[in-house]
Amino acid sequence: MAAPVTAINAWDTEFYENLPRLFPQADMRSYFIGNNALIDETAFRNSSLQAAYFILAARALGLDCGPMSGFDADKLNAEFFPDGKWKVNFLCNLGYGDQRKLARVILA
Repeated sequence: MAAPVTAINAWDTEFYENLPRLFPQADMRSYFIGNNALIDETAFRNSSLQAAYFILAARALGLDCGPMSGFDADKLNAEFFPDGKWKVNFLCNLGYGDQRKLARVILA
């Protein structure tokens, strides 16, 4: 609760609408239209990968990161994404932790 920032890592349920501009080499948009299972699977996976890069970048800047699941995603989506276009993947607290309290992993 004391983190200076909590980032919502989310995915766009209509990401495929940008494919003609982002990937003009082929009509990839048509693969997704009407295929909600493929949209959800692809968007969730790609948002996870992009969020991992986000965490790596934050850590490279010296920030501590606390990714979290286990929250009420439906309530969060209703509050922050009421139009339903975006859906939360996970949350990530960002800040500078108290070095005395941060867990340290020792690899042998």
